Amino acid sequence: MLPRFVGRLGVADAVTVTNAVLGFIAVVIAFVDITLAARLILLAAIADGLDGILARRYGGTDAGPYLDSLADVASFAVAPAVLAFVVITDGFNIGFDTVTTELLLVTAICGLFVAMAVTRLGMYTAYDVSGSCTEGVQTTLAATILGAAILAGETEPWLVLAVTGAFCYLMVSRIQYPDLLARDAGIMGIVHVLAILIPTFAGRTFPYALLTLGIAYMTLSPWFYWREETQPAASELHGNA
Repeated sequence: MLPRFVGRLGVADAVTVTNAVLGFIAVVIAFVDITLAARLILLAAIADGLDGILARRYGGTDAGPYLDSLADVASFAVAPAVLAFVVITDGFNIGFDTVTTELLLVTAICGLFVAMAVTRLGMYTAYDVSGSCTEGVQTTLAATILGAAILAGETEPWLVLAVTGAFCYLMVSRIQYPDLLARDAGIMGIVHVLAILIPTFAGRTFPYALLTLGIAYMTLSPWFYWREETQPAASELHGNA
């Protein structure tokens, strides 16, 4: 007897599930190789954009939006929180032989990141999925900024702790972020791929470029990003969830 998903799920859904698998692998790898884990999270962000492109090209399924949010929980909620946890605890030399105030604090902030990311994903699926903008920083963008920062070598524990804490609010804020135009998504996507493939090239140029683009979009697009209202939403690589 065939599994019940045969004939009900499409190629886009398979990519979405792959996104979730990449998030799980990133969590496991983070305790061994933090830069590889960061690259896997960035790769999951590529898959997150690709499934949307495939759904528009070949047609989506009723389960697609739900699978997308579920996969994002693994790749852009749990995985980046674990990345931040590893960087912070290593940077502060926090051990695991006993429960300390420092360990509880870092765990609480990273746990709050997961909670706010899950909340943001649920709110997006319920209210924002059909619009041309979304409220709050996208979980994909938060994960991309954290991953790019690690690949760029920006692993000072206080900085990572502060950024992780800031995202806890920004992901559930009422700040409106517009969908990227296809042109801008393409540029960001190329830099994104290069940051994964050759992260150390020319003094970590591409991770720094991806980090810069991500921060620029996060800080400027709610107020200065221009788009034509008549243009359809872009099939961008960083998603809106």
